Amino acid sequence: MYKCIVIDDEELARALLISYIDKLDYLELVADFENPVEAISTIKSEAIDLLFLDIQMPNLKGTDFAKIIPSSTKIIFTTAYSEYALQGYELNALDYLLKPITFERFLQAVNKLETKNAIAKPANDTITIKSGYDLHKIQLKNITHIESDSEYVNFYMVDGKKIMSHQTLKSLEKSLDPNLFMRVHRSFIVNKTKVTSLKGRDLLLSTLNIPVSDSYYEKVKQQLF
Repeated sequence: MYKCIVIDDEELARALLISYIDKLDYLELVADFENPVEAISTIKSEAIDLLFLDIQMPNLKGTDFAKIIPSSTKIIFTTAYSEYALQGYELNALDYLLKPITFERFLQAVNKLETKNAIAKPANDTITIKSGYDLHKIQLKNITHIESDSEYVNFYMVDGKKIMSHQTLKSLEKSLDPNLFMRVHRSFIVNKTKVTSLKGRDLLLSTLNIPVSDSYYEKVKQQLF
């Protein structure tokens, strides 16, 4: 089941997409909005898998809004203007639907989500991290830990490199392999293979100290030691 949001300032356009979503049992409509700003709190609080996003809207264009949402949320742009297609693909959109949108074309776009997820599974043990306009393909074994930083998360690497990505730790946690990564604090996820010891309420990753919350302490001891 994929959780979806529709954002379009045209009521009829929203209604059409909602009717298409209702036809597919593997799509769940979480909410629909006529203004991207109104959707921010929902995207922050829930792990949204797919966003149907109009481009030409008052106050904030869809292409600008796409730059500030979590990278784990896939985007299908919807617009009446074909000239935006290139910009949409530059933002790593799943697809670009030109209005009026037929159900057949809608289905083709949504099916790309299944294909992309199948490709994205860590058969080669990598993860793609979106940071601004850039995409970084990183080997999971090279990530030591991940830290929440307000509306962003920081990925820390064994070589000392840090990559910042606009997403929440909660949404990211759901996409990570629990056999390799573990939440140990409201602000930290660690790579289990990098943990060397537990001293008091701190995990040691070589010389690095990561705090363990009381709520995670027993789980940490059971799974890591």
